Amino acid sequence: MALNKCPQCGAAVEPNARECKYCGEPLAPEQPQASAPQVQYIQQPQVVYVQNQQSPYDPNWPIKSKIVAGILAIIFGGIGIHKFYLGRTGQGILYLIFCWTGIPEFVGFIEGIIYLCSNDHNFQVKNRVRIN
Repeated sequence: MALNKCPQCGAAVEPNARECKYCGEPLAPEQPQASAPQVQYIQQPQVVYVQNQQSPYDPNWPIKSKIVAGILAIIFGGIGIHKFYLGRTGQGILYLIFCWTGIPEFVGFIEGIIYLCSNDHNFQVKNRVRIN
């Protein structure tokens, strides 16, 4: 006994069934046509566009410039000016305390290069700022 396929979901259905038992799609009675070629319809996937998508950036984050932060880190990284600019006062004070060792200068230079080379999304999420 040959089984038919539901045109909606593709499930196997009995030849004398009036509707699909899985999706409820009404089935047309099969009328044999000897000379007509069989046409198989394939359901295309539907594209759904979502409009009201949440932004990963908090609108309360301050607006800062990635380039200014990078240049401040390269030039004044030893005293932590870039940390104060980005709103990280605690880290800026830590840079000021240890500025006599030279370590904050090296770290600030590396951070400046990272700021300038990172993409906008990573910079915004890591530093919790919005780019103007």
